[in-house]
Amino acid sequence: MKHLLKNVLSGAAFALAALPVAAQTVGPQGEAATPSSAIVVPDSSVEAVRAGAYTAALLWHDQSDFVNAVTAGATDEFTRFGITVVATTSAGFDAAKQRSDIETALVKAPDIILSLPLDPVTSAAAFQEAKEEGVKLVFLSNLPSGYEHPADYAAIATDDLFQMGKQAADALAAAMGNEGTVGWIFHDAEYYVTNQRDNAFKATIENDYPNITIIAEQGISDPARAEDIANAMLLRNPDIGGIYVTWAGPAEGVLASLRANGNSTTKIVTLDLSEPIALDMVRGGNVAAIIADEAYELGRVMAAAAILDLLDQDVPPFIVAPAVTVTADNVAEGWMKSLHIEAPESLSAN
Repeated sequence: MKHLLKNVLSGAAFALAALPVAAQTVGPQGEAATPSSAIVVPDSSVEAVRAGAYTAALLWHDQSDFVNAVTAGATDEFTRFGITVVATTSAGFDAAKQRSDIETALVKAPDIILSLPLDPVTSAAAFQEAKEEGVKLVFLSNLPSGYEHPADYAAIATDDLFQMGKQAADALAAAMGNEGTVGWIFHDAEYYVTNQRDNAFKATIENDYPNITIIAEQGISDPARAEDIANAMLLRNPDIGGIYVTWAGPAEGVLASLRANGNSTTKIVTLDLSEPIALDMVRGGNVAAIIADEAYELGRVMAAAAILDLLDQDVPPFIVAPAVTVTADNVAEGWMKSLHIEAPESLSAN
């Protein structure tokens, strides 16, 4: 997944299937989700915010199309209110680098920091100075250990995780004619983002599609093992109708396995946009659909939450942006809706 936490997600394997499945997305501490559409700074506040001459820092975990889209959404919202972005950084999935980025940014005295904390424990200490200085903190998809809302941060924003898993199930079922057998390749680590998405897929298949059976289940923690996992799954179940893969990186390995086995019929659904996966989809290959988040909207709502906190308005602790089902029929529209950029030329040429 585009904003996967390499440090957070390196924990021991566990029994994902034993986790409770909610019929809606919940936060890392069980918080109820508020849709991003409900978080709007009124136009009547523009002059008051502009008068404050506020500044912001965007301290990201990595660089990608996803991060670029979040940055664009946040920057556009800040610009509307006259807030200057004084620092934008990428930690390259290095928690120590992220801490250094925070320290460097604080020299510029930002009023707002938007960030994805790479490691809950390390991040708790890294953001401590910012917290003590009264900086408004809005986090993406993760929370530093021990932080409490609203005293320590304004909000967390992430995908509508349940809807991403549900839409993946609906898309795969449609591609299979609502019947057949499915393999479920889930993320074998304890992380609420991937866990909820994966479990929502499984719950939707089991509850909504009586003629589809999950015949094989396999956890994955290392994307490099995806092809081997798929080979073993296909060996035991050569007639399997579809495979769910927890995110696009390992889905590329599953696709390679299907091609190597001469299998052109088993369908794949996965989460998060990927050009190689989408290219197979638009060419009528194994990939039936990709489910993505509205990354640009995530950036907008993170900025809006911070601005509302500056205005001493109540902000809900956990906010989710909508999911988008991308198929061969709407790939250009889906790319724009998710990332706010044109789809790669390779996809429009097919």
